[in-house]
Amino acid sequence: MSRPRLRRALRGALAALVPLALLGAFSGSAHAAPAAAWPEPVPVVSRVETADPVVFITVDDGWNHDPGAARLLLDRRVPASLFLLPGAYSYDSGYFHGLLDQGRSRVENHTVSHPDLTTLDAAGQKAEVCGAREAHLAEFGDGPRLLRPPYGAYDATTRTTARACGAKALVTWTYDLTTWGADPVPMPRLKAGDIVLLHFNGTVEQDLRRVLDAAEAAGLKPAPLRDYVTE
Repeated sequence: MSRPRLRRALRGALAALVPLALLGAFSGSAHAAPAAAWPEPVPVVSRVETADPVVFITVDDGWNHDPGAARLLLDRRVPASLFLLPGAYSYDSGYFHGLLDQGRSRVENHTVSHPDLTTLDAAGQKAEVCGAREAHLAEFGDGPRLLRPPYGAYDATTRTTARACGAKALVTWTYDLTTWGADPVPMPRLKAGDIVLLHFNGTVEQDLRRVLDAAEAAGLKPAPLRDYVTE
């Protein structure tokens, strides 16, 4: 074959192959594995919209293992949500095992070391939130379903991190009724769906009694927060 005819033949072959190659490329990309989807942000809940005559009692941190508070929670069968720090139960986990095994309380996520999550990047937030979940699972055999960010501080990354670490919602509070100083916080008139924040501090038993009395006066009963915050 002469050189001109050979060149024409090669050009014809290439012209036929290029569309096939492009078709293969587009077809391959269509069947490629999709990129991992970013988790949907969880909802933020400060009170529950419900007509049920219920109130929700939550207790944070866990450093003070007050026996009087434990007896009160057990004797009155209070379904409290305990947003605990792993370090706060590591030296005496039996206190909280008793509340979970003999009562109606449940352990929820409050991070590993109580940082302001908005000061951390995505990796730092994930280490705090997922790390606490793994610690709770290892200690209690029950994974937390709710996340309370320390100080109530959160951002968009916190909400997606919560989902990635197994939480269904980010929970703040309606009223913080913890006594920190000499005088207790004035008691509001509680309403259905209110979320009350307390802490395992030196006044936790007295604070619990005040809240339970206020709930009874308002015709409300403590209810399990998990049952009302499902997504």
